[in-house]
Amino acid sequence: MISAFRNTPAVLLALFVLLCLLAPVLPLPNPVAVSVAERFAGPSFAHPLGQDEYGRDLLSRLVWALRSAMFIAFSSAFLASVVGTALGVIGGYVRGLTEIFTMRGMDVILCFPPLLLAMLAVTLYGPGPLTLIPVLGLVFVPSFTRVAHASVLTVRSQEYVEAARGMGMGAGRIMLHTILPNIVGPLIVQFSFVMAMTVVLESGLSFLGLGVLPPAPSLGLMIGAGRATLAQAPMLLVWPCVVLTLLILVLNAFCDRLRDHFDPRSVSGGN
Repeated sequence: MISAFRNTPAVLLALFVLLCLLAPVLPLPNPVAVSVAERFAGPSFAHPLGQDEYGRDLLSRLVWALRSAMFIAFSSAFLASVVGTALGVIGGYVRGLTEIFTMRGMDVILCFPPLLLAMLAVTLYGPGPLTLIPVLGLVFVPSFTRVAHASVLTVRSQEYVEAARGMGMGAGRIMLHTILPNIVGPLIVQFSFVMAMTVVLESGLSFLGLGVLPPAPSLGLMIGAGRATLAQAPMLLVWPCVVLTLLILVLNAFCDRLRDHFDPRSVSGGN
């Protein structure tokens, strides 16, 4: 029973991912199709969760909003992980001026609060997923850089790295084939954590009108619209809040499970 409970975050996350992947083929109404005559309609067989202020199917919009949030979060985290890991590994292995410029550059980015930095960039370049992904990726590059840098400093003096140098392997091959595979655990944990943070930032920006543009579904947009129609249809606010909260909780719980799995101090076995 304990083992099944521990695997629950992974199972729920897999269900979220599967739902996002199958969204285009699921028998759901068009999430942007408007039916003014059915605005604020309650649950029915055709619309299990009812319809919003424009008569759009709420369940369909929640599924597509979840798909949008997961896509933006994964793309941003992937971009941040590639750039941040490369900078951290190079700075930690080469040391010297390379390390100074790399880490001090990350410190400059960390001086700005993530939400304010994202708001500034989106305001300058315009809202939309094509802006959100690189902006949110930039916000979280320092976190990957610092994790990769600290991990490289731990393993760079290990015997297998010294053996690779003694065999005449170049610095690039050592970093890519020897060091990187041995620091991937903390980076995977950081990836799941960044995805959760990206979902929060994307929803906040969309709530402020600086993220996903309407009529495209977004959890932040749906929460903002539900807040404006709370008196007429409170469930329009409740459902996107439930989905957003559950998604963040699942991502955080999955991050905790990954951390426990990769932590060398964790107790193995049946405990």
